[in-house]
Amino acid sequence: MLQIVCLPVLFISCEKEKAITLPVLSTSWLTDITPESATCGVTIISDGGEILLNRGICWSTHPNPTVSDFITSDGVGSSSYVSKITGLRSGTHYYIRAYATNSEGTAYGNEIIFITPLTDIEGNLYNTVRIGDQVWMRENLRTTKYNDNTNIPVVTENALWITLTSPACSWYLVNESDGVNNYGVLYNWFAVNTDKLCPSGWHVPDEDEWNTLVTFVGGAYYAGGILKEQGTGHWTNPNYGASDYYGFTALPGGFRTGLNTGSFRAMGYLGRWWVNTDTPNPWWDNTDPASRWARCRTIFFDSAEVILGMGLKTNGYSVRCVKD
Repeated sequence: MLQIVCLPVLFISCEKEKAITLPVLSTSWLTDITPESATCGVTIISDGGEILLNRGICWSTHPNPTVSDFITSDGVGSSSYVSKITGLRSGTHYYIRAYATNSEGTAYGNEIIFITPLTDIEGNLYNTVRIGDQVWMRENLRTTKYNDNTNIPVVTENALWITLTSPACSWYLVNESDGVNNYGVLYNWFAVNTDKLCPSGWHVPDEDEWNTLVTFVGGAYYAGGILKEQGTGHWTNPNYGASDYYGFTALPGGFRTGLNTGSFRAMGYLGRWWVNTDTPNPWWDNTDPASRWARCRTIFFDSAEVILGMGLKTNGYSVRCVKD
């Protein structure tokens, strides 16, 4: 009798196990930047073949941040996402990039570089700009407090202003709204010399720092045009040579004289900024330290130059701060 024996059949699959690769992602956009926070969008181009185990944003004050620096953690998943960055410092240069992790490791997106807006002790907000290796305010200083939260005397009386040998400030024509919105506060040099005028981590530029700026943008003969705001919204026609190529946006805030009348002059026609360097004047009585002069820089409406000059310490000029 024929006996049939059923043997097990072994089926061998030829399908290879799917290879897992590192994720591919893009740091897509940055919005809602404040002195303390920002929002970043991330696009996941590829999850590498499996769901992401972790993802977020890493940031630092040095290039190429990693997950060993500051990070957000935005959970698992392979979809694009938005991440909120907090705990930033005002007026600080940051480098950020997205990261994503799967079983193969951690990959990073492209790097975005930005500077958080700067605030002073009163809460006034300033945009900033990097020019060469320097970071400058894009606006004139407008605080009436030192960075230790003590008051800078606001002097409105002309007769008192011209007699001062101590720190003071004023709004042009005592019009605070114009100063807040556009031109900032005018300070005498005694306020500048306290080294407490700019926000913490910033200072009034000295002679070398102004020279570095002017040289970088093309030299004194052209720098005024390159640094000042375009158009005649604030500057008087013709605002010669104005391009504002680097976004410094110099404005014609005028000045307050420290002689005779203590009056306000030349708004719209010139901008004049203190340099934190004093200097003797060969035509002046230099026996009294208060009578010494200090350096300044001037930009005019009808010229593309930046003019190196001197001003009485009792004069009131604008201030631009530069990062330490």
